Amino acid sequence: MALNAHLETLKRKHQEMSEAVERAQRSPGIDDLEVATMKKEKLRLKEEIARLSS
Repeated sequence: MALNAHLETLKRKHQEMSEAVERAQRSPGIDDLEVATMKKEKLRLKEEIARLSS
């Protein structure tokens, strides 16, 4: 049961990160390095979700 709760938390964080990346990309003053860092974190979350789901 704890694993399912952890997976749901990771999925929620991934969705929040996805929305943050989209907002940042629409913002004219955002640094490309910051967007790249956010994308890496989003990918890390996705990989963790996949690892725990298998």
